Order: sequence, then structure tokens, then C-alpha cells
Amino acid sequence: MEEIKPNIVGAIAEVQGPVVTIACERLPPLRQALTTVLNGDRYYFEVHQHLDQRHIRAICLNHTGGLYRGLPVIDTGAPLQVPVSPEHLGRMVNLFGEPLDGGPDPPATAFRSIHAAPVALNQTCSVNEVMETGIKVIDLLCPFVRGGKTGLFGGAGVGKTVLIMEFMRAIASIHQGVSVFAGVGERIREGHELWHELRDSRVMDRALLVFGEMDESPGVRFRVGLSALSYAEYFRDTLGNEVLLLLDNAFRFVQAGSEISSLLGRMPATVGYQPTLASEVAELEDRIISTARGAITGVQAIYVPADDMTDPAVTTLLGHLDTSIILSRAQTGRGIYPAVDPLASGSKLMDRQVLGDRHYAVAEGVREHLARYKELEDIIAMLGIEELGEEDRRIVLRARKLERYLSQPFFVTAEHSGIAGATVPLSETLADCAAFLSGAFDHLTEDQCYMRGSLREFRNV
Repeated sequence: MEEIKPNIVGAIAEVQGPVVTIACERLPPLRQALTTVLNGDRYYFEVHQHLDQRHIRAICLNHTGGLYRGLPVIDTGAPLQVPVSPEHLGRMVNLFGEPLDGGPDPPATAFRSIHAAPVALNQTCSVNEVMETGIKVIDLLCPFVRGGKTGLFGGAGVGKTVLIMEFMRAIASIHQGVSVFAGVGERIREGHELWHELRDSRVMDRALLVFGEMDESPGVRFRVGLSALSYAEYFRDTLGNEVLLLLDNAFRFVQAGSEISSLLGRMPATVGYQPTLASEVAELEDRIISTARGAITGVQAIYVPADDMTDPAVTTLLGHLDTSIILSRAQTGRGIYPAVDPLASGSKLMDRQVLGDRHYAVAEGVREHLARYKELEDIIAMLGIEELGEEDRRIVLRARKLERYLSQPFFVTAEHSGIAGATVPLSETLADCAAFLSGAFDHLTEDQCYMRGSLREFRNV
């Protein structure tokens, strides 16, 4: 067989951190994947700028230590592609689909470009169906949209990653679906802990972890979300699975884009973010979609800088979401886990036509009780609950019990908390909350409502 000569496109002219300037014999198109080999190690570059008729600027997707001027660069002939196959389930891989778990390379039945176009509009399905998670506060007040996008907003340490792990367990046990987890700028310790937690809880066989770690090139952190999305699209289109795509953390994806924008010399825009912020976020979000063959439901942890919900990155991401779950530091201070703020969180599915009369009425009743309690908190702190009228006192006492009822022990934290995890069907949650609102649970103490699953045994009393 005739030996195929490598398609050499040029040579390295300059290296500045992760930015590599390449002198080319011909200009490869933007987003083309280029490669070179040094001491047996393969390096990948992604074309980001055409400087003139002979020079391009690319972002290296590896550490650039050791690269030198004159090193020949090869054109792969396509954007970056990842190998896909059903055998990728149960594995942990990097941006390129290479294993990080010490196992052999998964076999590849096909290759998919990480820059695939979104599904055509005439092939998409509308999203108006609730996906149960077994988590009371979410199913009741801010339900997931099947095939939609959900954001978990919160500062550091309020439980975003723990919620994501519980969602992965729910999609495997309740819906028999698969999960694709994208670790964007994750700490190595967090990735290690997640891998062990999923293996111990027997969820790993129905999950794929794709990591771009914190110490890697900004190009890796910027593209690892698209790589994970390519796997999710493969599972949706080829296997017809219910797919949960989890992104932790979407804010680090924006940060990586901002870092690349600065390295390429672009003028920063609002609050120092890149001028291309809106289009970069839309490129990722518009591919999380449902078709007749299956659904991709997106869940994104979104770090909120200084707990400021008006930050441009946060507001840009918020505009793409169907459900917003706000995690509150005040809730963690009260010992309410998950620390969901029930009044600030919401979903586009909170509509009587979608949820049905009973769910809508119970959810509104719970919100009204919690909102009235919040209004009266300052008066209670100054004068005491005894100074309230009889009706307000009854609402406050029920609201305090509801607030504690909406806490819940998780399976993924059972080993650390010593409390067995609980999953609660939506029908049970509605029955319990209706009982609170009607006064059937007025005899219960607050401790009897705290950190447990269903209160079915008290409804039968």
C-alpha cells in the first residue's frame, strides 16, 4: 500500500502561552483542528484567527511546554472530532475521548465533530412535559422540563454539585436514561470524588464523565462542553436514550472564553467579558434540544460571582433556561438542604394548562404561605409571633413546617450525613403539601417534618 504523506500545512512561528502563531503554506479554515507530534506526544491546535495571507493564530489544546519554532504542523482536514460508541458509558474521558480512568481506549464506532450544527427546526420537538426528579421542592415549585434547560444558580459551597449528582442518580433509577457529565474547569479532587461516588452508588454504568480540568489550557475548558454535548447527541440519536447532560460549571466555560478572547487581543466588553459572550453561550445552548428520537435535558451549575444575579454572564445564561433553581446561602444557614430558594426559583412549566389544576393550586398555595411568612419575618423578630393575628399565626406555623418539609436527605450524601436518602414521587409530594395547607398536619412538630421523605404515615392517622 502506498504510504500516505502527512498533510503539512505550515510550521510554528511563535508561541505565547496557549496561543500559537503558525506560518502556513495555505490557510486552513477557522475552527479547523491542526496537530503536531513532539517526542511521541501529540499536540492539537484549533484555528481562531487569520492574521494575514500566510499566518494564523491558534489555541493549543495541550500544555505548550517544549514546542519550538519551525516545528511542522499537520492539517487534520476537519474540526476536532471525538470517537463515540455505546462502550463509552461507564467511562471517564478527556476532551479528545481518551480515557482518564486507567482503562483501555473504548472502541469507536464513529467520530463526531464537536462543532456539529444544531438540529433543524423542523426536526425538533416542543418542550411541555414535566420530568420528575424525586426531589420534593424541585418537582413541586420549579419542575424540570423534559428536553429543556435547567440552571442551578448559587455561590460557592451552596450545594450545586451535590444536586447534580442526585440528578444523575434519578435519571438512571427513575427514567432508565443515561447521563453525560461535563466537568468544565473542575478541580482534580472533585472529579476523583465524583467518579468514586458514582461507582459506589452504581450509577456509573449509565453515565459518561468528560473532564477538562482546571489546570489545562483555556482551549480545553472552552471546548469540553461541546465535546460532552457531542456524546449526548450520539446517545440521543443512535441509542434513542433519555439523556441528561450536566455542565459543571457553565460560568467556567464563560471564563475560558473570556481568557481566550483576551489572549487573541480582542477588546473586552461589559465588565471585562468577551464581546462574543452571547454567541458563544448560544452555540452551546442551542444544541441542547429534543427530537423525535430522544431528548437531551440540560442541567447547568452556574456560579454567581459575589452572589450578584445581574452579572452579564449570569443574565446571558439565564436567557436560555426553561427552569431556574436559585440556591440560597440563607437556606443553608437555616440548615435547609437542598438550599433551594422557593420564592426566587421558577419554571416556564408553572402553568395550569401544563401542570393540571391540582399541582398548580398546591404549588401556588405553598408559595403564598412561604411569601406571607417572609413578609412577616421582621415583625416576628421584633415583636414575637404572639402579636400576629390568628390567621397570620396559622399561616406562619404552616409555612415553617412546609419549609422544613421541603428539605430532603440525598442518596449521594447518605454516607456523610448518616441519614438514608429518600426519593418522593410527585403524587406523594402533592398529597403531603395539600395536607399542610388544609391543616391536616397542624398537629405535627417542625422536627417531624425535617429531612425526611414522604409523610404518608401521618396522612393515615
